[in-house]
Amino acid sequence: MTLTFIRHADQLASMDDCRREIADGAIAFRDGVIEAVGTSVELAPFAAIADTIIDAHGCVVTPGLVNTHHHLYQTLTRAVPGAINASLFDWLKRLYPIWARYTPDDMFAATRLGLAELALSGCSLTSDHLYLFPNGSTLDDTIAAAATIGLRFHATRGAMSVGESGGGLPPDSLVEREPAILADSIRVIDRFHDPAPGAMVRIAVAPCSPFSVSEGLMRDAALLARDKQVMLHTHLAEDADDVAFSLARFGCRPGQYAERLGWTGADVWHAHCVQLDAQEIDLFARTRTGVAHCPCSNGRLGSGIAPIRAMIDRGVPIGIGVDGSASNDSGHLLLEARQAMLMQRALRGPAALDPREALFLATRGGAEMLGRSDCGALVPGRRADIAVWTMAEPASLGVWDKIAGLVLSPPAGVRDLFVEGRLVVRDGHLASANPGEIRRDAERSLARLQAA
Repeated sequence: MTLTFIRHADQLASMDDCRREIADGAIAFRDGVIEAVGTSVELAPFAAIADTIIDAHGCVVTPGLVNTHHHLYQTLTRAVPGAINASLFDWLKRLYPIWARYTPDDMFAATRLGLAELALSGCSLTSDHLYLFPNGSTLDDTIAAAATIGLRFHATRGAMSVGESGGGLPPDSLVEREPAILADSIRVIDRFHDPAPGAMVRIAVAPCSPFSVSEGLMRDAALLARDKQVMLHTHLAEDADDVAFSLARFGCRPGQYAERLGWTGADVWHAHCVQLDAQEIDLFARTRTGVAHCPCSNGRLGSGIAPIRAMIDRGVPIGIGVDGSASNDSGHLLLEARQAMLMQRALRGPAALDPREALFLATRGGAEMLGRSDCGALVPGRRADIAVWTMAEPASLGVWDKIAGLVLSPPAGVRDLFVEGRLVVRDGHLASANPGEIRRDAERSLARLQAA
């Protein structure tokens, strides 16, 4: 029943229905749930009863950031020679042999390292798309890693079932039999998925991509997910090669393929969608199909700039994703929101995406796309996922509009981060995990992978 009271924030960005911004803002929360939001004067009585009082002078307070697409296992394969200047398909071909050497310990170490990076960037909720399971690795390894950091974790059970011998892209050694994929999807849903408000772990079903699984698996995965009442996730229309593959193999564009197989609806979100055309955007808007926008990865791989402005204007649900650390090669979610804003402006002019709109996508937009109406906004009754950002460090000092400045001149990291009311980052350092242990485990796995 511990009551925590944060007060005297220079600005509090609530992301409520009116998107209120509160000067001298304050927030009180207890048992993982927000009790009150307002000015420090309005909430002054909480100071007399709070167990912990936190001074946020010089800071902006926001909801915790939400990452809607990642491959956390890739954190140990950043800046790999031979993949640095490659397009998507060549990049994958370079990295598949390395990933095939992963063990469960490597999965755990890579995931924990990536989650630590996300937490330090202010992320309180992340999805993770794991679609290969070499040498006995399972989704359980990543879920165990998430528990050590303390972030909300939407683990998606990915899969690849069509290898090179069947006309797919991945090596045959990394693909699985489809009955085994479906059986393990049922296992992890039954074991880990928590549909309740405040859930720390949820599961989604996530065949990797149209170029690595069969049409039958895509259909069966959609049927399974809806039977189990969990969400669906995959990659779609990431680059021109992706679209060309769809046209040649399936005789239609990626959006049409998704619709044909039951992969549209409010329970579906697709990563990237860089190459969607106007008809596909209208389809996604009409069906409330979500898009995880990953601007750094799209730029890194030369995939293009997703038409996010057009999607927002049509009403497509949008969230921000850092994507895998081998194609970003970073996991700083606030910088990802900044990049989303900059790339839309490069494409469509200076008014294309406002900093506040980018921040909304990185908080409430992403949370609601992932089905989390209990997160993403600082509103009484929602979960206490709260980020406190100091604007007095060199990277941010000098901004006049501090909420816009959070995106335009972002601090190096979050000062304090609460997830379910629990302190995950304190004064810019991990409070919930041992950073030395995280580093040692990651270095051990990296050395083994590089030596093989």
